[in-house]
Amino acid sequence: MVDNNIKAMIGKVFNDIADAVQTGQFGEKVKVGITVAGSELGLDNIVKGAEMAQAKDNSVEVVLIGPKVETTLTQYNVEDEDAQHRKMEELLDSGEIGACVTMHYNFPIGVSTVGKVVTPGRGKEMIIATTTGTSSPHRVEAMIKNGIYGIITAKSMGIEDPTVGILNVDGARQVERAFKDLISKGYPISFTESERADGGTVMRGNDLLTGTPDVMITDTLTGNILMKVFSSYSTGGSYESQGFGYGPGIGEDYNRVILILSRASGIPVVANAIGYAASLVRGNVVEVAKTEFEKANKAGLKDILKDLVKDTKKTEIEEDVDIEAPPAETVTGTINGIDIMELEDAVQALWKAGIYAESGMGCTGPIVMVNEERLGQAINELAKAGYDVGESEPC
Repeated sequence: MVDNNIKAMIGKVFNDIADAVQTGQFGEKVKVGITVAGSELGLDNIVKGAEMAQAKDNSVEVVLIGPKVETTLTQYNVEDEDAQHRKMEELLDSGEIGACVTMHYNFPIGVSTVGKVVTPGRGKEMIIATTTGTSSPHRVEAMIKNGIYGIITAKSMGIEDPTVGILNVDGARQVERAFKDLISKGYPISFTESERADGGTVMRGNDLLTGTPDVMITDTLTGNILMKVFSSYSTGGSYESQGFGYGPGIGEDYNRVILILSRASGIPVVANAIGYAASLVRGNVVEVAKTEFEKANKAGLKDILKDLVKDTKKTEIEEDVDIEAPPAETVTGTINGIDIMELEDAVQALWKAGIYAESGMGCTGPIVMVNEERLGQAINELAKAGYDVGESEPC
């Protein structure tokens, strides 16, 4: 028995050495999980993408989370999507895996995802900040945070001094002024120039196609549309065949490395998203985020954001403005149909009715999250408060 154990240990050492020589990666493998169920293209689509990622890079160990499937990859078998996410969070929090790729995951407000595409003009990789989630209910504040999130992601990918551009959407000039204020107070940002003749840090549509900046800042809904166009323009939209997916959820003090895929993401995108996840783990994205937020906050980021949104706050203080939250509950039931600007008010309305609730962002927009057993009651309470709501459907 001892001899067999020694032989197995020696065999593993030699296999690890062979893998390291082949890949140039020495040390422990990066473990990346991916949830299996939920794709519109079937389980096999996710499994083949995972197997492709594993074949591309022996320094990565890909593990599957979900229903049992035929594969040689390691599996953690659970039956439904909610169970997948619970298992994913357990494996991430325990350190068993360094990152996970998934679909239809609700991030808290303040966290949004940073996508990566290959631009068709020059075949250049470009980061789009951001693509799902909500950095803030306030549009310009959200875009400023999106820029920080994009810089964090770029630095985690090994781009030491990423170039940054702001897409020409509503609020772009306010974002530009805020970043110039940050720069003047000590937070370094390397703005690039538009390739159009009149230049400037505000990017045009042409700059999207050529990939002028390393990091393109935009609002999340625009970023989501851009991701869909870049990934599926060659397939008619039903199958995302290109790019790296919608990327990692980034936010201050957010420590899980969770990357998002569309339910229409095809095999190549699944494989690329896993590779993207592994790169972020190697680049220690969580620590990079801490460092960047420390530097940005030292340069006055919080004060800049506070000054930006103070004029949009309600001037009338309601008697029940400081409603205390009921005892916390598990919130897996989701309610949609609420405008982002009214999301926190809706949560407060439920608290006032004695129902614990949290705000979040689903794949189709803002959501209120409550305990599943209270879902019907919560919908009724919000309807009485004047909200046109309904139970969220998977997307």
